[in-house]
Amino acid sequence: MRILIANDDGVLAPGLAALHGAIKDYAECVVVAPHEDRSGASSALSLDKPLRPFVLENGFIGLNGTPTDCVHLGLNALYDGTVDMVVAGINLGANLGDDVLYSGTVAAALEGRFLPQPAMAFSLVGRQPDNLPAAAAIARQMVEAHDRLDLPPRTVLNVNIPNLPLERIKGVRLTRLGHRARAAKPVKWVDPRGKEGYWISVAGDAEDGGEGTDFHAIMQGYVSVTPLRVDKTHYEVFDHLAQWLEDLG
Repeated sequence: MRILIANDDGVLAPGLAALHGAIKDYAECVVVAPHEDRSGASSALSLDKPLRPFVLENGFIGLNGTPTDCVHLGLNALYDGTVDMVVAGINLGANLGDDVLYSGTVAAALEGRFLPQPAMAFSLVGRQPDNLPAAAAIARQMVEAHDRLDLPPRTVLNVNIPNLPLERIKGVRLTRLGHRARAAKPVKWVDPRGKEGYWISVAGDAEDGGEGTDFHAIMQGYVSVTPLRVDKTHYEVFDHLAQWLEDLG
């Protein structure tokens, strides 16, 4: 079995090394990751430049592209034979609720949706690497048990792990995506030459974070596992829209 590991924090990120270290003795693991931090890149593909892979001393491949570029090349160009599964992370920072719309970590996993094994995206809900060993242990457990899953094609598991030592994590909960409130306003910035710019500000707090959501599970000290699908069709509004379109003539 061959597993492709990617992330959005960059090829030198500690979370990437922790994930690789956790599963490298379980399967043949190959790593392709952006050469710099590409957090928030979502599912962007680089169509305006050639992608140039380079190999680090540890065998990881860095790429001047997005997380999705990394998985796309990993699956279709860089390796002889097949890849069976894509695993992304371990991201330093939450990917809860609306975060999945922007997350490069989740996007990397989504690019593995064509494979027979479900892809997984792992995120530690904290910016410091202190509890990466706990997150890595949970990632290993889930990857090792993947063959007992029977999920529909193109299902991706979004896994968020509380920023706690392993012995303080209460367990695992199956969750749905919560929703965040509107993000804070961008922060205006002026450079030394007087030119104005803006920094994207912090994400909004949980607006829908009640029981059953990924936000709630994390706040209670549980690992959150949310199954995602690529099909964004809003089937529940078909009848209303069909009537609306009919009335338009």
